[in-house]
Amino acid sequence: MKRMIPMWIAIVAGFAMLLSAFFPITESLGETFGDVFNVVAAIAFILGAGSLAKVNLAKVSRRDPGWGFAVVTLICFAITIIVGLGKVGVAPNPQFAALPWSGEKEAQGGVFAWIYAYALVPITATMFALLAFYVASAAFRAFRAKNLEAILLLSTAFIILLGRTFAGVVLTGWLPDWASGLRLENLSVYIMQVFNTAGNRAIIIGIALGVSATSMRILLGIDRSWMGAGD
Repeated sequence: MKRMIPMWIAIVAGFAMLLSAFFPITESLGETFGDVFNVVAAIAFILGAGSLAKVNLAKVSRRDPGWGFAVVTLICFAITIIVGLGKVGVAPNPQFAALPWSGEKEAQGGVFAWIYAYALVPITATMFALLAFYVASAAFRAFRAKNLEAILLLSTAFIILLGRTFAGVVLTGWLPDWASGLRLENLSVYIMQVFNTAGNRAIIIGIALGVSATSMRILLGIDRSWMGAGD
């Protein structure tokens, strides 16, 4: 029963959400299951926060390597929760001026918005900036002209990189107007708009087919791996 009940709940809810997109008579049922999903997602967020606190507290108590980072994580975690739930520095909503907590926690002037704008955004930008070096290193190792596919990949990357810089404009700026399509800045745009778009659409179609196949296996009860080990 511990496995059959969750499976049937997933089957009924899945088919209700699927049919609500095609049959108006089941639209209200789909909205109901959508609300249930939001409740479950909220509970999952709470469980995720508890798991984060538990893992980092265990690292601190055991003095594992890097436990100082766990302390910083816990401190930032606690500050963000207190500021967000308490809506520190948030002005009341003008429509409900008598209620001090009626304002949105993301409102400008609040501490939560300040943390997002001046802590989370710079940290995220720094992380992606560091990832650029790893991407460049991986690209250097991958872009080795060992075969025809690698040569095409290397040539395309070379055109895109030069076409997005001033050097590309200078190198091919001498071409006449009737051959402007061969200029690196225009050629890079053409590659991104035509070949890159076609490749992205092919990938998206493949992902959609894979998601559809996996979803049907779950809805029909064939795939039960999401319930844990065992059949």
